[in-house]
Amino acid sequence: MIDEMDELDYLQAEVDARLHRQIEQARWLPARPVSAFVCEDCGVPIPDKRRLALPGVQCCVDCQTINEAMSGRYARRGR
Repeated sequence: MIDEMDELDYLQAEVDARLHRQIEQARWLPARPVSAFVCEDCGVPIPDKRRLALPGVQCCVDCQTINEAMSGRYARRGR
């Protein structure tokens, strides 16, 4: 079959197949979570750098620290 195709046709078929695979893979990727603009706990604006670094972030650094400390305390109690 390759003998029947000239080199450009073969290369175009390869590009088309690769593009098709990439499209199919992208269809199954999870959507990126949306970051909040303000903290859901205290209402303070979340800095753009934090929002970009942590997609889906919902809390400011201070509230996140408190939340993690509290969840750690409860986790240790259960042991």
